[in-house]
Amino acid sequence: MNIETTWRRGALLGLALLLCAASASAQLYKWVDASGKTHFSDTPPPETAKQAKVNSAPVGSVSGDMPYALTTAMRSHPVTLYTTTSCSGCDSGRNYLRARGIPFTEKTVTNADDEARLRAAGGDGNLPLLVVGSAKSTGYQQNTWDAMLTSAQYPATKILPSTYRYPAAMAAAPSAAKPAAQDKEREAASQAAADAEEAEARAKALAPQTAPPGFRF
Repeated sequence: MNIETTWRRGALLGLALLLCAASASAQLYKWVDASGKTHFSDTPPPETAKQAKVNSAPVGSVSGDMPYALTTAMRSHPVTLYTTTSCSGCDSGRNYLRARGIPFTEKTVTNADDEARLRAAGGDGNLPLLVVGSAKSTGYQQNTWDAMLTSAQYPATKILPSTYRYPAAMAAAPSAAKPAAQDKEREAASQAAADAEEAEARAKALAPQTAPPGFRF
């Protein structure tokens, strides 16, 4: 074995060890710039950064069990699905997102206020509506949705932890009427109780005073 062969083998071994070490762990930096904006990066923050923090984490994960690639996509391009009842396309779209392991927020459209929110989000009144960051798609079209999510850097296959639980669907325009009505009911009940107490006190004050037996004025 000549010297050149020995050197090449040593170089290859060193490179393999370096790659293994690089894949074992990574540094995630969180820092705030002069304007107050928070940044996440795998490179050290500048010296002018505020509140710089360094967290060591296995490659591919951050924030507990949530994969790093998925967390980054969620932060940059949040996914919202607008649906309604008795909508086969909505059901298919929901099932597709879950099968691909895409975390998303579901908003339901059941009344005029909800529809107004849907249109404000870029919808044309048809459902489902998928919003990925600033991109939008009306109607369930798997190829289109695939392209949107891939463009937003969402993983092509499911890597969502099995412990993840999707949030419950909520109305696109949550109504504040019911809490307001309840507040009015509580206020009316409190006022009625106060009026009854005042009336009772007034009746006692006006009632004739009777002296106990044997008492003389």
